[in-house]
Amino acid sequence: MPIGFFLKRNKNQERVLLIQDPLLFYATDVEESPTNSIFTRLLYNLTMYFEQLITKAVSEFFLSRYQLSLDEKLLQIQKTKKEFSGDFTLVFFPFASRVKRSPEQLAEEIGKYLEETLDVISSFNIIKGFLNLLIDRKYWLKFIQELPEDFNYGHLPSNHSEPPVLVEFSSPNTNKPLHLGHIRNNLLGLSISRILEANGKRVVKVNLVNDRGIHICKSMLAWQKWGRGQTPSSTGKKGDHLVGDFYVLFEKQYREELENLVRNGLDPETARNTSPLLEEAKKLLIRWENNDPEIMSLWKQMNSWVYEGFEKTYRELDISFDRIYYESDTYLLGRKIIHEALGSSLLAADPDGSVWIDLTKDGLDRKILLRSDGTSVYITQDIGTAIFRFDEFHPSEMLYVVGNEQEYHFNVLKLVMKSLGYSWYDSIRHLSYGMVELPHGKMKSREGTVVDADQLLQEMRDTAASMSAELGKLEGYPEEERDRIVRMIGYGALKYFILKVDPRKNMMFNPSESIDFNGNTGPFIQYTHARIQSVFRKAQETGIDIGFTPFFDQDPNEKELSLIRMIYDYPSIIREAGLSLSPALIANFLYELTREYNQFYHDLPILREENEGVRSLRLNISFLIARILKSGMKLLGIEVPDRM
Repeated sequence: MPIGFFLKRNKNQERVLLIQDPLLFYATDVEESPTNSIFTRLLYNLTMYFEQLITKAVSEFFLSRYQLSLDEKLLQIQKTKKEFSGDFTLVFFPFASRVKRSPEQLAEEIGKYLEETLDVISSFNIIKGFLNLLIDRKYWLKFIQELPEDFNYGHLPSNHSEPPVLVEFSSPNTNKPLHLGHIRNNLLGLSISRILEANGKRVVKVNLVNDRGIHICKSMLAWQKWGRGQTPSSTGKKGDHLVGDFYVLFEKQYREELENLVRNGLDPETARNTSPLLEEAKKLLIRWENNDPEIMSLWKQMNSWVYEGFEKTYRELDISFDRIYYESDTYLLGRKIIHEALGSSLLAADPDGSVWIDLTKDGLDRKILLRSDGTSVYITQDIGTAIFRFDEFHPSEMLYVVGNEQEYHFNVLKLVMKSLGYSWYDSIRHLSYGMVELPHGKMKSREGTVVDADQLLQEMRDTAASMSAELGKLEGYPEEERDRIVRMIGYGALKYFILKVDPRKNMMFNPSESIDFNGNTGPFIQYTHARIQSVFRKAQETGIDIGFTPFFDQDPNEKELSLIRMIYDYPSIIREAGLSLSPALIANFLYELTREYNQFYHDLPILREENEGVRSLRLNISFLIARILKSGMKLLGIEVPDRM
């Protein structure tokens, strides 16, 4: 039975999807609606149609020919390598010995069977036991002809009856502004959230604000001692920058104090333990945890300055959250849970009053849960936060987007939750991403040697404006539109440069490389999207019908087929990116697609093509490529302009 999937009009003149599927052996009408989950899932499955069809047929081959029930998970179907002829390659070496055939003999038998039973297979070849299958060109044409224009291609609908996935990212400290490291964290968190949503997950984006602790008290103490009543309005500074300045000032004064103590005969360790300035900060923390009215008032005031500053930066990056937690709330529950477990054999109090858990049997060490003065540590609030979140959302997974220097911390968190008897401890998952490094070394907040996020965003806007003016790309545009496009280009360059790198790898940030209009950059992809939109504007201006005349009888050339195959691959790229939590897979696929399209655009006429069917095919390909570029860049948190 040949493959059939196409849109038609029913008796009420409504477009419906007719599926005649040899894989499922049924035909059905489904009302066409972008929100219809059945419709969407069927179309999504059809984008993986050829692999499913081949798998089913191979399974039937083994059952009928050798009475072998195939474990389909062991059958590997891969894209054929470019140096060989074919669309899909079958790897079935584990089965050859079971049916007493050489890989070459078995490949020949399967190839002939598939060629005879599946209309979609036009030919096959065998290279060293690997079976390469070629899909008949008319089915590639049918595939792109029947994708509806308003279908969110490659995306699965969210199933709101399933437990959500919680994605925690950003998690800033309220003692400093956001910097380049935070930008990578925020961009990863947002993109991964969107990719998971595209895979049908219900996602809740959460932020845990680290608004308490000794580091916060350092900024507060510095403001008390040297602030002279400064506020954001009196200084003209963003609130997060003002508070961050006081944190850096504390550390500067602290280092000078330690140097004086050492010069006066103390060893460095004793100097650190007896520092009067640090002791003041510790006492401030104790007063805070005891709800001292004066300290609480100052804490709320300075935090409000920081939140206002954060919000401005988040808006620039198009970052938002569904739920925000505050460490000042969650640590109380964590501390309560620890005190309740103290009477059991799980936890132990040292003579100085500190509370520990022994994880040596799990290959780790003893972990402090409460300090000797009763104050909390990071793990305390993470225990409370995890319980808060589970009770509120009952998620299937709690994904923490946090740098790789915290791998040990999250291993401890899972074991602590397991030891405390929480059956859902295994839902905790840490996306451990690499650090952002600079040509001159690592960033250090304490020394004020960070790349400030706000300053970097301004530099990206300025660079985009300068380069666009130099290349003459925005000449004649109204100022408002020019500014909007400049922001798209500048922010798109930054976001793409960061997200194209595998999250688990450290990366070197170089702003000058990120904004090039050629090569593997965001502006290169944005410009290609704008180029395609220009093609359609010219088509309308010249009266060319862009209704996409049927082209089933065309014989696509290799450049056209290459792009159609890449269009087909897009849903599987989304799925793989979701499984591996890697926006880099999306980014680099978009770059390869863009590069392939630009070669196609350079070598083949589109609007000047006289054959109406060929022109329609090329316009249809262009239309689908533009949709994928826009869709894929949105998954990366990047906008694409219609002209630039």
